[in-house]
Amino acid sequence: QVQLVESGGGLVQAGGSLRLSCAASGLTFGSYAMGWFRQTPGKERDFVAAIRGSGGPTYYLDSVKGRFTISRDNAKNTVYLQMNSLKPEDTAVYYCAAGRDLYVSVKDRTRYNYWGQGTQVTVSS
Repeated sequence: QVQLVESGGGLVQAGGSLRLSCAASGLTFGSYAMGWFRQTPGKERDFVAAIRGSGGPTYYLDSVKGRFTISRDNAKNTVYLQMNSLKPEDTAVYYCAAGRDLYVSVKDRTRYNYWGQGTQVTVSS
């Protein structure tokens, strides 16, 4: 049974930082691209960042480039999202996702096989 468990969300002031973690189990972690998506009420789940299974190229939403960093530790089956210089518009539920053998279309949420339960990030102004 595949499980993705996010942690690290919370309430932070604008300009602050948070580090999200997503621990995966029940899958061959290195075979999966990992992505972070976010969603606010009434809106679609949007791409934020992704990293290929090998830990190679990374991909970001334009509005988070230079502020967010995605990384992974394949020995720990964990992917991270370091979020710096947070803005109120970053407030959302953040989800991690795993896509098997996903090399292209990493920004397309329909290409991912498994999802976590989400963690709330709230940035106050």
